[in-house]
Amino acid sequence: MDRILRAAFAPTVLKVRDDSQRHAGHAGARDGRGHFEVEIVSEAFSGLAPLARHRAVYDALGALMTTDIHALSIRARTPAEA
Repeated sequence: MDRILRAAFAPTVLKVRDDSQRHAGHAGARDGRGHFEVEIVSEAFSGLAPLARHRAVYDALGALMTTDIHALSIRARTPAEA
């Protein structure tokens, strides 16, 4: 996930946290997919509304959204907002 997001957005800040252990036993976690939090700061988000920023992150992660990720919390900002 880290490598993909760095390649897609050239972020100045990128923090990826795996919170899967906090969701053990949760119905969506039983299939082995994880719960993650992403904080990302990139100029690529300039001019994009929050929903468009989230969609851009989902698009960049592509297949991981169906194979490895069950839940994803995203905080996407521009350098001016950081």
